[in-house]
Amino acid sequence: MLYIYNQSLGMSTPRIGYATTGMERTILVCGAGLMGHGIAQVMAQAGHTVRLYEPELSRADAGIERIRGNLDRSVAKGRLEAGESTAILARLSATDSLEEGTQTVDLVVEAVFEDEGVKRELWARLDGWAPAAAIFASNTSSMSITRLATATGGARRARFVGMHFFSPAPVMPLIELIRGTETSDETEAEIRAIADELGKQVIVSRDRPGFIVNRILMPYLAEAMRAYEEGLGTAEDIDTGARVGLNHPMGPLELADFIGLDVCLGVMEVLHEGFGAPHLSPPPVLRQLVDAGHLGQKSGRGFHRYPRDG
Repeated sequence: MLYIYNQSLGMSTPRIGYATTGMERTILVCGAGLMGHGIAQVMAQAGHTVRLYEPELSRADAGIERIRGNLDRSVAKGRLEAGESTAILARLSATDSLEEGTQTVDLVVEAVFEDEGVKRELWARLDGWAPAAAIFASNTSSMSITRLATATGGARRARFVGMHFFSPAPVMPLIELIRGTETSDETEAEIRAIADELGKQVIVSRDRPGFIVNRILMPYLAEAMRAYEEGLGTAEDIDTGARVGLNHPMGPLELADFIGLDVCLGVMEVLHEGFGAPHLSPPPVLRQLVDAGHLGQKSGRGFHRYPRDG
């Protein structure tokens, strides 16, 4: 899930370097998009060997190039030494072979599109190739970990867990850990250890739709959308009300645009299906914008147009 850069939250940006790791792991990250390449970066920064998978090698290579760009900017700002950047990049490799990329891994992190069918198909394939001891961690922001785990064999389910990063993953300090029905204490302990190596704080959520953060966030965004839909105020006025009146770093509509309106719609649908409460249903204006292809910042238009003046 996408959220707000730490500068917006008023947090300081630490110098990037190596975390102290208890052990070096081989990690497969499935999906080289915005979340996937960020997760791959933080894993490599922590000293792990990382394979970044996409079914098209060019997309995996593009993910590594985005990491290179992130590291170059950190070097330019003095938060990372050039030699450290080179070492981090040396730990990364791109692959389009799921079978070859999986056979010797200690941890698989799935960061593909938020579609349950896509995720289940991927996990079923991975289960046939990964070592029995490998942990399977989904970066889903709302879907049932217990249900995703049923795509794998019974023996694997104790090693299946939710590991929800926040974007941008190299910056945001939180991980939501979600235990499925069969997730073992040992698996939770290992994910906590990895999160500590990454310098992340862990919160633990029960396996309920939206987990903790989106259970709180999405109704807030939906109510702002309904206020806009009803003509209560302009998008700018609603956002300014939250920024200035509530001292929030971003207004709810611009935050929804930043997250991606299609992503917001998907999470709201999961919440509404799971709980059935009217206040959790996606507002019609959100569906209309998504149907029109207006997905927020990534498409140039959502509740606002981008780039915005100022």
